[in-house]
Amino acid sequence: MAKSNVTSKVFTYNELCAATQNFNHDNQLGEGGYGMVFKGHLENPDQHVAVKQLNRNGFQGNREFLVEVLMLSLLHHPHLVNLVGYCAEGDQRILVYEYMPNGSLEDHLLDISPEKMPLDWNTRMKIALGAAKGLEYLHETADPPVIYRDFKASNILLNEDFDPKLSDFGLAKYLPTGDNTHISTRVMGTYGYCAPEYALTGQLTCKSDVYSFGVVFLEMITGRRVIDKSRPTEEQNLVTWATPLFKDRKKFILMADPLLEGKFPIKGLHQALAVAAMCLQEEAESRPSMSEIVTGLEYLSVNKDDEEEGIPAN
Repeated sequence: MAKSNVTSKVFTYNELCAATQNFNHDNQLGEGGYGMVFKGHLENPDQHVAVKQLNRNGFQGNREFLVEVLMLSLLHHPHLVNLVGYCAEGDQRILVYEYMPNGSLEDHLLDISPEKMPLDWNTRMKIALGAAKGLEYLHETADPPVIYRDFKASNILLNEDFDPKLSDFGLAKYLPTGDNTHISTRVMGTYGYCAPEYALTGQLTCKSDVYSFGVVFLEMITGRRVIDKSRPTEEQNLVTWATPLFKDRKKFILMADPLLEGKFPIKGLHQALAVAAMCLQEEAESRPSMSEIVTGLEYLSVNKDDEEEGIPAN
């Protein structure tokens, strides 16, 4: 691995204390299993950043830290979050990213606070397309290919224009080159988003990410969380609820997020649900590739009016 490829800056712990006002809780952006994220400000160059301080919980966190630094130092794409730098001083493990002012897709879709406007249909399609292009780059351009492994709404960050960027590469895996199309690994990821064959056997392929993309895209269309214990039993698992509905076009309209208030093209809804259904097929081989999904979504994310030629709406 050529050293010249690594563009990330090494920060001292003191620099990051200064940037975040000593990791002040007023600057906290979020908290996850990995640690806390703070908004920070760097003097030179003058920029806002997101500073992720990893829990110092030994080996696992350290491995994920190293994977993240290497992956994001070597992978560059408009739909992957940009790693500004890192700090590995003493037992501190801190990652510094570009700041994404609109938070995560989850904040605007599944955890909407009262002052936030729900995302309109076109913004949802734009976010889906950008996120799909990020996965397409990992699977089909990165060499060796990368399986992202933790595609979910909270890992899709949004800039000021609601352009999406994938974040959190601690679980990502390089796919060995040669005849290997899968890796066998301990099942990691988030319950509900994992492909059935991966959850059952630990066999990870690019098609595992395609399944996870289908889950998130379905969340974007329906406004429902993949697992929602507050709903009636038969509706708690989004994929289980949606699967029979996919077979009946008359029910498609029932699947649209009520917060869209009916403002979406009917054909667009049908085509979006068709893409989600293809991604969520039980058989991994039957799922499309990310480049096929990007092609489908490029068609969807252009403003089409309902009178145009397309899939008939009956």
